[in-house]
Amino acid sequence: MQHKRVLVTGAGTGIGRGIALELARRGCRVAVHYSHSAAGAEATVAEIVAQGGDARCFRADFTQVDQVQGLAAAALEYLGGLDVLVNNAGITANIPFERVTPEQFDTLYGVNIRAMFFLTQKLVPALEKARGCVVNITSIHAYEGMREHTVYAGTKGAIVAFTRTLAIELAPRGIRVNGLAPGCVHVENYSKAIPDFAPETAGRSIPAGFCAAPADIGRVVAFLASDDARYILGQTLVVDGGTTSWMPFHEGFAGPLSNAFGTGYVPGL
Repeated sequence: MQHKRVLVTGAGTGIGRGIALELARRGCRVAVHYSHSAAGAEATVAEIVAQGGDARCFRADFTQVDQVQGLAAAALEYLGGLDVLVNNAGITANIPFERVTPEQFDTLYGVNIRAMFFLTQKLVPALEKARGCVVNITSIHAYEGMREHTVYAGTKGAIVAFTRTLAIELAPRGIRVNGLAPGCVHVENYSKAIPDFAPETAGRSIPAGFCAAPADIGRVVAFLASDDARYILGQTLVVDGGTTSWMPFHEGFAGPLSNAFGTGYVPGL
């Protein structure tokens, strides 16, 4: 991975930050994208630079396609090409199905799948020249149901289908495309949405016995982006500590959720 040129979207916080730090640790030059979390993106860059790495942050509002395309141009100018695109940026929101507004629907699909689609499209020529790869971050919500997540889960399922189909289309051009579906990862957003969230307690309900850290996801992304994964194509790797492998019949599935994801990002929440 030494000297690979990488763009990680949504890298100011959480999983994206963990991915950016891990790739930089392995010698990559990293373009760090953010939408809202300027302080987090700047801190990510500062940490990479302090460790002798090369990184710069770039802002783009992923509800606006022109800014998505502008990010592609800015990252290419900084990096001088592109070897790895990590499409991580996304919004989580839980909204009861019958209360979902068209604006909320469009916001989640716009950020979670439309931005990914058009950013990747813009970067295909650079990726083809480098015989590079794309790693799309989705979620186990693409595979399992949770109430109040019809919109969010729909976007994550779309990413899985997009990944599989794009991989076939771009394979003849030397570009590998894969996905990664994380389970529970202890990130800042959990504490904002669930004030009493305790990773130790949550970990007891996961077969692995713990919640992942962003670095755990970063290490798997690094593998998928490396030549060690050269024969993996069109797959979405589930990294969830065994969550999707068990049958939680003892869990309740009726009634509203008490937590609130999406506040500050999705209109009306």
